[in-house]
Amino acid sequence: MAKKIISAIDVGTTKIATIVANVRARDDIEVLGVGVVPSHGLHKGIVVNMDEAKAAIADSIKEAQRVSGMKIDSVFVGVTGRHISSLNNRGVVSIPRDDRLVRTQDLKRVLSAARSIPVPEGRKLLHAIPRYYTLNGEERVKQPVGMHGTRLDVETHIITASVSSVQNLVKCIRATHVEVEDLILEPLASGEAVLSQQERDSGVIMADIGGGTTDIAVFKDGNIYHCAIIPVAGYQVTSDIAIGLGLPFHVAERMKKIYGNVTPGLDTSKDTSLTGMENGHSASYRDLCDITRSRMEELFELILLEMPTTDYQSLAPCGLVLTGGTANLTGLDELGKSVLRLPVRKGQPSDSGIYGITDVLHDSAYATTTGLILWQARSKERSTWQVKRGGIFGGFISLFRKLFRG
Repeated sequence: MAKKIISAIDVGTTKIATIVANVRARDDIEVLGVGVVPSHGLHKGIVVNMDEAKAAIADSIKEAQRVSGMKIDSVFVGVTGRHISSLNNRGVVSIPRDDRLVRTQDLKRVLSAARSIPVPEGRKLLHAIPRYYTLNGEERVKQPVGMHGTRLDVETHIITASVSSVQNLVKCIRATHVEVEDLILEPLASGEAVLSQQERDSGVIMADIGGGTTDIAVFKDGNIYHCAIIPVAGYQVTSDIAIGLGLPFHVAERMKKIYGNVTPGLDTSKDTSLTGMENGHSASYRDLCDITRSRMEELFELILLEMPTTDYQSLAPCGLVLTGGTANLTGLDELGKSVLRLPVRKGQPSDSGIYGITDVLHDSAYATTTGLILWQARSKERSTWQVKRGGIFGGFISLFRKLFRG
């Protein structure tokens, strides 16, 4: 890959992060700048106040431009929210030519057949990702072009999204005079940042526990197998602490981050009170940990309910990888092992091949932010959304960017 400047925005419920990177190769990525600001105008991954969301996005972009010294004209955008749904679908075509040789146009035909599913009104395909091909009954073919056969099948993971939810997000970004280059489902991006190839091949569950949503993705045989979005995450934990301990929300959030501990069997009898947090607020350490642990146990159970099968061991022998800001809770991996009876580890973006201004990115909270760049650097499938360029001259602007990029 030639030198290429790429920008991406992770629009979350609690933070908005814009990243600018110089991509020279899939394992040679220089981060030029990151702009992180508190999020406003979003609830559980969905825009609920256009003006507040636009202002926060503009602040994030402005900060990334200041740090990188680069002008951001277009971005890749992460998409999440309860409106996301997915399924696996199969497409099949015949190879009618005398030589029975599979060509690139045959791949396009079979993928088109797999995408031909009824989509409810108000929804649209976001991704159609080929998992593997079958040629004349031989399964798990990764690249059939150039092979001989008479019948070609493809197993495809189909992801759909709410048109209005995505359009509102795109509109907020365009209001900052920045175009949307493409859309990427956020758990796909997070998986690029925190999972090893061995985990993706053998089978693994990834849960990105953010502020407003928990994004779940199951990978099997090297590719996405299942995904789901749970509208329960760190925000709900903080809300329960605030209500249960009689604290302002911002104090409860700070207490959760500093003192929250969900380690199974934790003895809290020796340290029962926390004082002097802000304006003399105090709370029971035992109660803080009990509330946090109870909410996270419930979240682990919700994750299992979203699985496509109850045979978790064969589905994901590599277990569960936790990422996202809430994954930083002390003892969360141990609690996961206790509740799920599966291997559990904490995942954070790897340093391998990524350098530059990366200090802030060495945290599970920035798995999606880093993954959005990695998704492009590794030439993953573009979305099927076909984002339309805004304005009369949008098409011309898009053309010139493609001609002069890099």
